[in-house]
Amino acid sequence: MKKCISSLMVATLAALFTASAWAEEPAAPPASKAAPPVSAPTAETQSTVSAPAAPLPLSPSKVEQAVKIGYVDMAKIASDSAPGKAVQKEIKARTDKYQSQIKTKEKQLEKLKKTIEAQAATLSPQQREAKAKEFQKNIDEYRKLVIKADKDVSTLQEKLLGELYTSVEKAAGDYGKTNGFAAVVMKKELLYSAETAEVKDLTAEIIKLVESRQSKK
Repeated sequence: MKKCISSLMVATLAALFTASAWAEEPAAPPASKAAPPVSAPTAETQSTVSAPAAPLPLSPSKVEQAVKIGYVDMAKIASDSAPGKAVQKEIKARTDKYQSQIKTKEKQLEKLKKTIEAQAATLSPQQREAKAKEFQKNIDEYRKLVIKADKDVSTLQEKLLGELYTSVEKAAGDYGKTNGFAAVVMKKELLYSAETAEVKDLTAEIIKLVESRQSKK
C-alpha cells in the first residue's frame, strides 16, 4: 500500500512540475537544458497528507435509551395473593370431596372382597359367578368415580387459574402502560436481557393491583 501511495504521489508531482515547465519556459527549450529530476516524496511531504477527521460524537437524541422490562412470578401470585389463595382453597375443597368418596368406595371394595373370599368355599358355581359379577360392577363404579374426579378437578383448576391469569394479565398491561414499561413477561420466559435493558420484578405491585380490583367486585 505504501508503494502505491508513493508511486501515485510521484506521478502527481511529476505532472505538476511538467505543467509548470510548459507555463514558464518557451515552447522550444534549448537542447542543453534538461528537465529537472523528480525526487521521491520525503517523510515530510507524506506528513502533509491530512488524516481523516474523527467522527463527531452522537447527539443526546441518538444515545441508546434503557428499555424497561418487567416480569411477574405467577407461582408466587398463585400462592401468596388473596385471589390465588382463594383459587387453591376451592380446588382443595373439590379434591378433598372426591378423595373422601374414593376412600369410601375403596373400603367397600375391600369389605366385599373379604366377604366373597370367606364364602367362596360354601358357594355354588352359580353363586360364585354372581358374586364375581357384583365385585366387578363395584370395581367399574370405582374406576368411573376416579375418572370423573380427575376430570372435574382438572376442569375446575383450568377454569380458576385461567381467570386468575386473565386478571394478572390485565393488571400487568395497565401497570406497564402507566409506568412506561416496554414489556411485562412471566418470570420463566425471561431468559436474556441486554445491558441497556432495565429489568424489574413487578410481582408485588401486580399482586396489590389484582387484590385491589378483586375487593371492588
